[in-house]
Amino acid sequence: MSGPGVDETASPRLRRDRASHPSSPITLQGPGLGSHVRVPLGETGFEVFPLFLGGGEFGWNVDAGASHDILDAYAELGGNALHTADSYAAGRSEFIIGEWLRTRRMRDEAVVTVRIGGHPDNPGLDSVNLVRAVEASLTRLGTDRIDVLSLDAPRGDTALLEDTLATSEWLVDSGKVRAIGAHGYTAAQLVEARILSSAGYPRISVLDVPYNVLRRNEFDGDLRLIASAQGMAVTPSHALAHGFLSGETRTRDQSSQSVRGFQLAANLNRRGTRVLRALDTVGTELGIPDAAVAVAWLLAQKIVTAPIVNAFAPRHVVECMRAVGVRLSRAQLADIARAAE
Repeated sequence: MSGPGVDETASPRLRRDRASHPSSPITLQGPGLGSHVRVPLGETGFEVFPLFLGGGEFGWNVDAGASHDILDAYAELGGNALHTADSYAAGRSEFIIGEWLRTRRMRDEAVVTVRIGGHPDNPGLDSVNLVRAVEASLTRLGTDRIDVLSLDAPRGDTALLEDTLATSEWLVDSGKVRAIGAHGYTAAQLVEARILSSAGYPRISVLDVPYNVLRRNEFDGDLRLIASAQGMAVTPSHALAHGFLSGETRTRDQSSQSVRGFQLAANLNRRGTRVLRALDTVGTELGIPDAAVAVAWLLAQKIVTAPIVNAFAPRHVVECMRAVGVRLSRAQLADIARAAE
């Protein structure tokens, strides 16, 4: 996820750069530089760094050692919000994150969100599978609680929402889960969930939704209105469109014949090229990489609390974390939006 002018061999610490624009991010350096930057995660009671580090690559394209290096870089720069799922590398991501939390003694400092519902051993959100999936995730993470349980509603799931929330209530009351989030729910289901919460069921406080400058239609509508009306914390996944918005892949010759290669190739068209050029222009003005501009665009959306980004190396963490503190001008936001039309 590097951008123009990034030294891939440089230390993962942010260094002082000579600003080329009045809106450039505040120059920062040294360990823990973002430890004072925290935002409320909706109604959960948690305070998080406004950028989640996702574990989607851990155990899949990134081995345990490299994953721990990425986590170290994120924590060193003040990050405290981690996102994973029981379906990531069939649970391997959870195990890697859990091992890091234990060896670094970071469990009490970190806010851990886990998306549940997609593991092949415990699919769906019916009461039995939900409890079993949570127990399995707790075991892999090596912890006694999940801070935010993100209910992943797969297509065709027949579990009744009331049953799912009733089970979630038991998980919260037992101390295994602190707060409830959602992924894959429709606007109508979120309305139903809020009605059920008036009967005593736990509220859905966090919404994990695929959202970025290239992927807006499925969120910019009823779903966005409901999330705003209910005061949900929105944590967009696919913040960089599977890495495309980092600008590293610009031709089909650069994409591999793999799952990730096909994901990147989906945006290798005129629209994608226009967006990358717009990110290039803004990045040059502000002295930050394309990945940081893409994340800054998300953070400029008032409804967004903290995007979720995955990383392949520590330098990717640095690039994305530079977005925090960046304030894109109206003209820059308009140029990016126009390119994505």
